[in-house]
Amino acid sequence: MIRPHLPLNALRAFEASARHLSFTRAAVELYVTPAAVSHQVKSLEAQLNVTLFKRLPRGLMLTSEGETLLPVLRESFDRIADTLGCFEGGHFREVVTVGAVGTFAVGWLLPRLADFQAKHPFIDLRLSTHNNRVDVAAEGLDYAIRFGAGAWHGIEASKLMEAPLSVLCVAQIAEQLREPADVLKQTLLRSYRTDEWPEWFLAAGLPPHTPPPRSIVFDSSLSMMEAALQGAGVALAPPLMFARQLATGAIEQPFAIGITTGSYWLTRLQSRAETAAMTAFKEWLQQAARTN
Repeated sequence: MIRPHLPLNALRAFEASARHLSFTRAAVELYVTPAAVSHQVKSLEAQLNVTLFKRLPRGLMLTSEGETLLPVLRESFDRIADTLGCFEGGHFREVVTVGAVGTFAVGWLLPRLADFQAKHPFIDLRLSTHNNRVDVAAEGLDYAIRFGAGAWHGIEASKLMEAPLSVLCVAQIAEQLREPADVLKQTLLRSYRTDEWPEWFLAAGLPPHTPPPRSIVFDSSLSMMEAALQGAGVALAPPLMFARQLATGAIEQPFAIGITTGSYWLTRLQSRAETAAMTAFKEWLQQAARTN
């Protein structure tokens, strides 16, 4: 039976020796002598009444008992190191990991992160992007920001905002679009969803079944809008996420017609309890979304 008074030095000596399969290399890492490491391991074995290593002429080999103990210690030491690393200047820094669909991250979230950091200086935000396909559990995320209808199995979803889609293109193409039907003379840039352009046609008073003459399919709005910036065609994308490009005139919105196919949501696993840092991020994000 493992008792709470087991010496930390002995556990550390075993963990380092097990990783290196050598008392000598473990001693170099721990800044002690090989004899000291060997003594600590023997002391631990005596206290546990088991053999953790088979001593070989050219190194060590873990016994089954050693193989059982090693991953537990490795995880424990890693967690201790991570926790200690959160202390800085007398404060505890908490981490929030967020995966965000790329369009939202680049077009809306990044310009506002300075405000979050100013209000919550002791929260470290770790941000990754995805193309709206994300596995919160497998990726170890606290939150995922995604686009859709808000229904995902085992997921709690909080609506952030709608982002209607509209026609966006460079000025040279916008000059040729005097009425919605003129869009059909251009190359249509679209996502993998086949229903978006037909819905926009319907909203514009055009036959929804009108087949687009030319189209290019993209896996993200970011790459689609880069193509639009290069003059490759007209994109159907959320103007809210490309406000900076609209403000500079790099992109224009020739028609006010927009369609809503979903919303942006802040999601987390229902089984994932919210930490204080997660709650702070969530409240900040919701407040920012309300003011856009």
